[in-house]
Amino acid sequence: MKKNGSDLKKEKQSAIFEAALKVIKEKGFHRARIADIAEEAGISYGLVYHYYKNKDDLCNDILNQWWGRLYELLETIRNREDEFQDKLRALILYFLDTYQQKPDLMNIFITQISRSSDNLTKPRLDFFKTFLSLTEAILNQGQKKGVLRSDFESYYLTYIFLGALDTFLSVMVLGDQKIKNDAHKDKIAETILEVFLNGAKAGKREA
Repeated sequence: MKKNGSDLKKEKQSAIFEAALKVIKEKGFHRARIADIAEEAGISYGLVYHYYKNKDDLCNDILNQWWGRLYELLETIRNREDEFQDKLRALILYFLDTYQQKPDLMNIFITQISRSSDNLTKPRLDFFKTFLSLTEAILNQGQKKGVLRSDFESYYLTYIFLGALDTFLSVMVLGDQKIKNDAHKDKIAETILEVFLNGAKAGKREA
């Protein structure tokens, strides 16, 4: 069946987007060129400008899609009536799923967004603050339900939880460690969740 104009546009834009992820992963935001992205996408240099005004516009689209999907997930998790542990598990699995399915995107988040002060402009810092705020709201629910200790500030718990998740992912990304299968992914998620909620101290749960 012949594709209509809208489908072709989405297909080309998706090709540019995926090519940009690969090129930015390899070269970084600042060294990546539109010409490199066009070559990787298998399209003409000028066609990229039909969809994006410049490289910053393309990079902002990557960031907006990343944060937009993450915010949507966090809002959904916060409003669900799930057990608190299941809420945290869903957030952990979101990051692991992204790394499993779109490793280039996760690499960019770790190396170009999370750890690069050069790319941390005021608007991008605001993205992080919103991310922290939405996550803190979920952890605060855990405190109100008595799952988490209430004598700790909720934002401290947020830093500890996200810090553990970020560090784990960073080691995997920077060490090019792959998620072998869904069982491996679930094991990672359960380990992070268990250590955050109950600690790593040896005890009865080992038996």
